[in-house]
Amino acid sequence: MKAAALVLSLVAALIVLFSCSSEPTRPGTDTSEQNVDSHAREMLAQGREIFRHDTFGSEVFWSKTRLHEMIGGTHNGGTGDGITPSKALDIGLKVDLTRLPQGVLPLLQAGSARLSDPAVTLALLKADSVVGLKGYFDADGKRLTGLGVTCALCHSTVDDSLRKGIGRRRDGWPNRDLNIGAIVALAPDLSAYTQALGVDDATVRKVLNSWGPGKYDAELILDGKAFRPDGKPAATLIPAAFGLAGVNSHTWTGSWGSISYWNAYVAVTQMHGQGTFYDPRLKANVRSSGEDRVTAKLPALHFYQLSLPTPKAPAGAFDKAAAGRGEGSFKGKARCATCHVPPLYTEPGWNLHTPEEIGIDDFQAKRSPDGRYRTEPLRALWETDKIHKGGFYHDGRFATLREVVDHYDRHFKLSLSEQEKADLIEFLKSI
Repeated sequence: MKAAALVLSLVAALIVLFSCSSEPTRPGTDTSEQNVDSHAREMLAQGREIFRHDTFGSEVFWSKTRLHEMIGGTHNGGTGDGITPSKALDIGLKVDLTRLPQGVLPLLQAGSARLSDPAVTLALLKADSVVGLKGYFDADGKRLTGLGVTCALCHSTVDDSLRKGIGRRRDGWPNRDLNIGAIVALAPDLSAYTQALGVDDATVRKVLNSWGPGKYDAELILDGKAFRPDGKPAATLIPAAFGLAGVNSHTWTGSWGSISYWNAYVAVTQMHGQGTFYDPRLKANVRSSGEDRVTAKLPALHFYQLSLPTPKAPAGAFDKAAAGRGEGSFKGKARCATCHVPPLYTEPGWNLHTPEEIGIDDFQAKRSPDGRYRTEPLRALWETDKIHKGGFYHDGRFATLREVVDHYDRHFKLSLSEQEKADLIEFLKSI
């Protein structure tokens, strides 16, 4: 009896203990899972902030180019005529509607003449509403003293909900309106480039202005190849940064490495942030003096980028019946699924091919560490106006999906009929 009474007392005590718990455990969720969930939320928030707003200390470099002086103009403590909001939008810069300063929204809605005033551009920078650019001001907040860049400059755009170039952010979408070469060419001092490339100032500006909207040359600083053998610019299209979860390679060409590799490369060697980048294949061992403001941020930045899903095709973006027929061709006669394996739509694994395999020249491939092209994941092909503005492939050589299909039809001798090609394109638009 005593033993039974003791057992009953222990059971009663346990019932009281668990019933008084201030935070009951959810069924199937233990402490370690809660920690993982909490860690994931923290990484997501940190990564978004880094992607959108962290300059990695790049303002040190860009301030030396004196690019910021060209924005305000002489009337605002800078040089020249300044950059008006209208001109900023014309060269592809985007404005975050949710961060507009008070008093500016009515001007933008009305298309006020004040959009020709560089002071309004400074107000947008001060409010941190220019996507991808961060302005630094003097103590009284009137004169722009420096300028830094973030990942979002090239890899975010807006939904144009207010007007073209002004709306809510779309992270991961390539800014194919952005004329980054023309923006850099505005800087009064490009000596960092002339010294690195061993050319004069006029040559650097010619190269930068040759890129055009939506293109950038991330290898120029390594090999100095500004133009292709056919005389066209060597710059490539800015790629999408969404839909990369499960995808091996991050860039158009091969063996550059993971997303974190490319983030480190771009942050340190292209954005000119303060950090560390190492790759013995490129004979690159860059260690900025002072605090490393890149390396510790790579994990959260990577996490956020992997969270960006491919935008889904809206209703009416493609013919459903034709897409159904096209899916059969994609997986069968057209042989697309041989390399673009659903649902990744690239190879799971080493997704690289020689130029001969895909039937194009080797110029851009040879600029990469292994001379191959990546099997581009097929993503958001329905959005040809924004995501694929400027064409398809790394250099935009194919203006339309039809040109892409025709190329592979010839190269692989597929003998697709006109109907099969049309249906295949509708399926591609549905992905």
